[in-house]
Amino acid sequence: MINDWIDKKVLITGGASFIGSHLVDELVELGAPYIRIVDNLSSGKLENLHNHDLKDFKPSVNLDTTGSQFKNLGNGVYFWKANLLDQKVSKESVKDIDVVFHLAASHGGRGFVDTHQVGPATNLILDGMLFKNAYEGGVDKIVYASSGCSYPNYMQQDVEEELYLKEEDVGPPYDADNMYGWAKLMAEKTLESYYDELGMKSVSLRYFTVYGKRGKMNHAITAMIGRAFLEQDPYKVWGDGSAIRNWTRVEDIVDGTIKAAEKVDNATSINLGIKRRISVNDAIEIILDITEYDPDKIKYLSDKPVGVLNRVADSSRAKNMLGWEPSKTFEEGVGNMVDWFYEYHDKEELSEKWGRKLLMEK
Repeated sequence: MINDWIDKKVLITGGASFIGSHLVDELVELGAPYIRIVDNLSSGKLENLHNHDLKDFKPSVNLDTTGSQFKNLGNGVYFWKANLLDQKVSKESVKDIDVVFHLAASHGGRGFVDTHQVGPATNLILDGMLFKNAYEGGVDKIVYASSGCSYPNYMQQDVEEELYLKEEDVGPPYDADNMYGWAKLMAEKTLESYYDELGMKSVSLRYFTVYGKRGKMNHAITAMIGRAFLEQDPYKVWGDGSAIRNWTRVEDIVDGTIKAAEKVDNATSINLGIKRRISVNDAIEIILDITEYDPDKIKYLSDKPVGVLNRVADSSRAKNMLGWEPSKTFEEGVGNMVDWFYEYHDKEELSEKWGRKLLMEK
């Protein structure tokens, strides 16, 4: 178990990404003296790593980087733009590291998950290689970012069913969500094997529909806010709006991730998601109310991918094992995100780039 971060050397793969950069922020606050980030910037942004205030952070120990390829961002944070599918990069990344937070993956929103299979298939290679190198390199623990996409599709098709997915629902007959979900599931199983046979400590966190500041435009909540910001009319919605999700704040996801790193060693899989059923139409109503935008028409796009229709987590295990619960309501979280979005984006610039930012958007 981890009692304190002040003597831990940490690797965050995908650390310049949406979730990864928030994790960097929090570990800095907790006093981690050495945070190594490896990211190929395919979806992350280097600017995400400059949003936190490092000026008063003082590392408790003196540590060198493993090589000149790491860029010193100051006060114990180091960045390397590199591809973890390269065996040399994978091996070098885990050198002299205590805890690996593995978030790097080929990923995207629903349009990506449904229409891209080769990219997520490479996650099988990336994950397997990183786990092997971590074990051989003496890494103490891996904290893995899994997904609600590991759950069986056949269970999640009836919006009328009050369904809350429990961790044990991932089992035979397996039916993960496209190649992305299968890769997440296989990584969980791989870590279970490493723990059972070799004793390597780990925990897998199944993230459910994360939203928040720095979120990419091809994720649902960000896109919904973006349409209101641009005053899109008709206001477009993928599908018929009936699909159920449990959108969860990125700050709560990071809190649960760190609690799991501190408290769980035995390769257990744990859901991180609010236990609240929110339809796409519900989310749109909330967002339009907060943004005070009232379009003349809402246009439903039946030809767009929507994924499973009923995906909500049972978060009982996270509460019991981690003492974790979401700290804000969906309305509060979206309100904070709207404030950030409107301050961060320029309407004219976003309008010009909108078609490229939304995968498959016409």
